Amino acid sequence: MLTTGKTILDVANENSFAVPAFNISDWAMFKGIVEISEEKNAPLIVGIHPDEVAHIGREMIAGIAARAHTASVPIAIHWDHGATYEQMLQAFQFGFTSVMIDGSLKPFEENIAISKKVTESAHVLGISVEGELGTIGANDSYAEAEGAATIIYTDPDDAVTFVEQTGVDSLAVAIGTYHGFFPKGLKPELKLDLLKEIKSRVQIPLVLHGGSNNPDDEIAEASRIGINKINISTDIKVAYHNKMREVLGDDPKVREPNAIQPACIDAMKVVAAQKIDLFGATGKGSLY
Repeated sequence: MLTTGKTILDVANENSFAVPAFNISDWAMFKGIVEISEEKNAPLIVGIHPDEVAHIGREMIAGIAARAHTASVPIAIHWDHGATYEQMLQAFQFGFTSVMIDGSLKPFEENIAISKKVTESAHVLGISVEGELGTIGANDSYAEAEGAATIIYTDPDDAVTFVEQTGVDSLAVAIGTYHGFFPKGLKPELKLDLLKEIKSRVQIPLVLHGGSNNPDDEIAEASRIGINKINISTDIKVAYHNKMREVLGDDPKVREPNAIQPACIDAMKVVAAQKIDLFGATGKGSLY
């Protein structure tokens, strides 16, 4: 059931839940994420950042697509935080069914221009597009760009103009999250009133990036009132690799991946299952 981001998110928008977009960077992680999504009967967006694309290679994208075709739940393959039009062309060639063009650090008119160009090209191919307006805080290397350390909240008026002029299928908004863990000394807090206003005016699926330290009750409420896709990277990778450190220990004889990785996958799946439940996505595979 390989499909597009738009197909998945339109249903989520109509039924007031959020779809997890799990960022993966190896086959074992991908295998585990698909398994838990099937167990929970939840739609899945597989997020892959440009750095992760470079790490896993084009051939693995083809493998992800092949596995998606046999899945019992709908799956989209999403290029996360594309920075240039050339990257988007690469995503089209590689077989991604959804792309994000992130022009959020560009001047407003430049963000509109590149997002519109990408959308026009992608739609010809039946590929869906996510744009971003405002900037999510950055506390890791997967942020929009170096220097994006603070949150610039999305302006509702700008959101209306942006959606109308670009034709994007979904919009990532800045309402109080950070990439990576929330910086020490800052209180994680979502501006839910701002989310409600943006949603009432643009109505398309909205996306939340970050959120590792935001309270679960706020994330759940955001999923209910307008967020339809939530990117998850840090939380599942921390669970996966912490368990790997534990399994490896100091024993040099522990070396075979089939002995090391199963426990790591299981640890990651526990975290992923909690996110699927929190976002209201459990059982929603039946809607497709």
